Amino acid sequence: MTDTTDLPVRPSSYEDLQDLIGKEIGPTDWYTVSQERIDAFAAVTGDDQWIHVDPERAAASPLGTTIAHGLLSLALGPAFSYRLLSFEGFAHGLNYGYDKVRFPAPLPSGSRVRMRLTLQGADRVPGGIQVRSLQVVEAEGIEKPVVVAEALARIVE
Repeated sequence: MTDTTDLPVRPSSYEDLQDLIGKEIGPTDWYTVSQERIDAFAAVTGDDQWIHVDPERAAASPLGTTIAHGLLSLALGPAFSYRLLSFEGFAHGLNYGYDKVRFPAPLPSGSRVRMRLTLQGADRVPGGIQVRSLQVVEAEGIEKPVVVAEALARIVE
């Protein structure tokens, strides 16, 4: 695990990326996923299912409260990643996609989350480097992670 005082980690070459493979970076600071944030995400996406936006009805459910959308939890990944790993030493980098995403546990409204990142690979591709990382978002007091995602980024040297 990387000491959070050294964050973000700042590789500036293909070789630096290779040195990071298999190393856990993080975690980030805690971030609260409030009901207001959940409601805003629902408004933007049109996903206003009651389990996300109706606290009264959700209180009567087996979960006992509203929960964040899985995609809201996933959408925190890029911002968390920037706090852990900076590609400023390269011409530029961009999100390329995800190979696998899972939501092992629901995220109750008002929970605090943070992310850990493990670089899984850095491969030369036409035009740059493709970086594969495992993003694990954990919630305070919840045993299982709320997101486990295999993320891809493209780096231009």
